[in-house]
Amino acid sequence: MDNSVEQPAHARLITAEDEEIPVSATLRYTADDPLAVHVDFPAEVALEGAEVTWTFARSLLDQGLCTPAGRGDVRIWPCGSTRTVLEFHSPHGLALLQFPASTLRRFLLRTHELVAPGQEDVAGVVERGLSALFGGV
Repeated sequence: MDNSVEQPAHARLITAEDEEIPVSATLRYTADDPLAVHVDFPAEVALEGAEVTWTFARSLLDQGLCTPAGRGDVRIWPCGSTRTVLEFHSPHGLALLQFPASTLRRFLLRTHELVAPGQEDVAGVVERGLSALFGGV
């Protein structure tokens, strides 16, 4: 059984001039890190010229599909009935992207099939995090 979900996605980057630029991304989830989702952007759309990955709580994506969510570096909210906005904040600036809500919902449902909400192995996540922090000691 595969313990991960990977799904290509198309988004629109909203510029400061209100232009919409098509952007490709990859949505990723793994049962080994069941509380998080990852959004990978290719090097050609990143400021630094290298692939960029944003990681945030799966529950934030779930909430943001229905109502505005997030207060930190990642904020998500519905934009009408067919789009969802993901707003990423970094020291280099802000990126505002619109994704088809159906794409994000399909991805989220696939993650729920892998690990149902509330069934995440939180103790395992903490143990792996502490092991990584302390170098496997």
